Amino acid sequence: MRARHLSLCMSAVLSLVAVSQHAMAGDPLLERGRYVARVAGCNDCHTAGYAQSAGQVPEAQWLTGDRLGWQGPWGTTYATNLRRYMAGISEAEWLARAPKLGARPPMPWFALRDMTEDDLRALYRLIRSLGPAGDDAPTFAPPGQSVSGPVVRFPTSPG
Repeated sequence: MRARHLSLCMSAVLSLVAVSQHAMAGDPLLERGRYVARVAGCNDCHTAGYAQSAGQVPEAQWLTGDRLGWQGPWGTTYATNLRRYMAGISEAEWLARAPKLGARPPMPWFALRDMTEDDLRALYRLIRSLGPAGDDAPTFAPPGQSVSGPVVRFPTSPG
């Protein structure tokens, strides 16, 4: 009896997930999200190999972060796996966080600040529709801490 109950519960959960993904697939903001991800440069850093391939990375691989480090006076940062990040927050939380993100360089967090609520909502819905995938990016390394793996080094001062 208990196994039957568990089986029914799992079927119900899987049905809800399928209905949710189907509803999301018909969301008019998804295409806008694709557009925003492309023109705002989200894929340039958050999708491994995107910039180097002139954007020829399949959408199934988009926004899973990268192991390429960005090193400068702030330390070494890595592009977050946005698909795992968004899986952990609600749309309302994203809309509240994004404009005040204040992330370390080279993340242009001010671009999020300047986006319309519909653009932020579209980006969130696109990323959620892709589903969680990939591994977490390496963690931030403070200035002077050595890291393994490739890095892009920024000059310590302008000019």
